[in-house]
Amino acid sequence: MTGGSRGIGAATALRLARDGHDIALSYVHDEGAAARVADAVLAAGARCTVLRADTSQEADVERMFDEAVDRIGPLTGLVNNAGVTSALGPLAEASTEDLRRVVDVNVLGVLLCCRRAARDMSAAGAGAIVNLSSAAATLGSPGDYVHYAASKAAVDTLTLGLAKELGPAGVRVNAVAPGIIDTEIHAASGAPDRAAQAGPGIPLRRPGSADEVAAAIAWLLSDDAAYTTGTVVRVAGGR
Repeated sequence: MTGGSRGIGAATALRLARDGHDIALSYVHDEGAAARVADAVLAAGARCTVLRADTSQEADVERMFDEAVDRIGPLTGLVNNAGVTSALGPLAEASTEDLRRVVDVNVLGVLLCCRRAARDMSAAGAGAIVNLSSAAATLGSPGDYVHYAASKAAVDTLTLGLAKELGPAGVRVNAVAPGIIDTEIHAASGAPDRAAQAGPGIPLRRPGSADEVAAAIAWLLSDDAAYTTGTVVRVAGGR
């Protein structure tokens, strides 16, 4: 799992551990947070290894997969959770640095991880990939971060195409598109209260929780979803 140290990634790691999966989780900056998630996974009875990797860098991705296989065993599932936003605001005010980082992590990083997983899983004749998209991909997020929305729309297209490409090899590819979820990602974009403030405008009248997104990811990785591929499961409270 990429981006497993906080928020949706941390919740997913713990949920998958409880479902019987051993976990290899990556982080970029917060080693302490990743270690705490690993401790929780171990306490749930699963094996866990922690790997530092910037998924936008090919060398990091290849090393991450190699080390995960060495420590945990053959790759059976991939959760592409690593993603970034930038400060909220119109596209006209976004810096080129922010645009490049969003595309590098949210698009190139997912492509690099999917490419490696496709190679390993196709050789094994089985596997499941779950990409983290966003409701923003279809809403556009005007005035907030249209570049982020565009990057997640790319994830949706990747999911559809790769599912068709890998289906004959026995590999399933799906995505989960969260809406406004109460995690730390909003603070990173300069709006720490965004989830609570958005609640009244959501049909279910509240933001979602990381655990609710993790449940959808866990289902897509499970045998219960054995005939599900090429789909985007929207966990967005009706948005």
